[in-house]
Amino acid sequence: MQLRYNVRLYPTPGQQSALARAFGCARVVFNDGLRARQQAHENDLPYISDGELSKRIITEAKKTPERSWLGEVSAVVLQQALADLNTAYRNFFASVSSKRKGPKLAPPRLRSRKDNRQAIRFTRNARFQVTAGGKLRLPKIGDVTVRWSRRLPSEPSSVTVVKDAAGRYFASFVVEAAEQPLPQTAAEVGIDLGLTHFAVLSDGRKIGNPRFLRRAERRLRKAQQALSRKAKGSNNRAKAVVKVARAHARVADARRDFAHKLSTQIIRDSQAVMVEDLCVKGLARTKLAKSVHDAGWSAFVTMLEYKAARYGRTLVKIDRWFPSSKRCSACGAVAGSMPLNVRSWTCPCGAVHDRDVNAAKNILAAGRAERRNACGGTVRPAA
Repeated sequence: MQLRYNVRLYPTPGQQSALARAFGCARVVFNDGLRARQQAHENDLPYISDGELSKRIITEAKKTPERSWLGEVSAVVLQQALADLNTAYRNFFASVSSKRKGPKLAPPRLRSRKDNRQAIRFTRNARFQVTAGGKLRLPKIGDVTVRWSRRLPSEPSSVTVVKDAAGRYFASFVVEAAEQPLPQTAAEVGIDLGLTHFAVLSDGRKIGNPRFLRRAERRLRKAQQALSRKAKGSNNRAKAVVKVARAHARVADARRDFAHKLSTQIIRDSQAVMVEDLCVKGLARTKLAKSVHDAGWSAFVTMLEYKAARYGRTLVKIDRWFPSSKRCSACGAVAGSMPLNVRSWTCPCGAVHDRDVNAAKNILAAGRAERRNACGGTVRPAA
């Protein structure tokens, strides 16, 4: 299976200038290719093929005085910028023709030098390598210092160099990683995600919601107010923009670290994990939007998904319309309307339920019903 390994880079001032040049060249090639196809469409000309576009935008453009500086960066960076454009067009056409699932995609847009994220990609054709000293050697950039947190499991097929809004540099390696099955365990767990508690497990454990954004709101507000007082175009405003970006980056990093640690612990302790398939996009339209985004449920479930696949665990997603909170985990009866302010309730059978723990138990039972046995059928019929 393919995995991405992200590490922090520390380029020198000269290497930062070379990376900025590469970012700019990739952006120009992407925009030139997009304009060429837009003009062909407006003039009712045939769609420009990928090979013809590469020849026109890169090979022939380097011979002109206006684009001769494209030769100062690796040709692979320019080719990958056009590959991104071609992928964007294919996804757009597949979305328009309903071959691609999900919401409709807009056509590609021009890239701006003011975008918060700048990225370039090197493939094996670029002959990048990790040196014996642990540095990342990039063509026409040099040996960049890397802070390694772990070793790469195999030779990377590509590396993407990213500069984020906070001015930090990262390298994202794409590697082939073999599955590493963990020892078998009999434990199975159902997870009910929420806002009061980030996760409630079917065994009764409750993991508190850290609320990283809420805790940092005062710091973010003061940084944003300081930014609003700076004159547009001034150096002080540029510095204030970086301060705001760094404050947001600290929140995102803390949330990601929490999700990684919790998902790893759950995958190690449980042979099967059952979780609801929540419609986060719909919940983000409600008055709880900020709290929903702050929780980061989607990222957490994604981590559970790929870690379960790598470590030989089972992940089952329960239908979002399953009445996990209103169904009695003891007798199976479904209660009537249950507002969010009802945190505990009593079933006519006499069972007293904590709303979240009861939901987690029902999610576990529903996940067991949907699992497949050795013959390909369900373990037991659904209720």
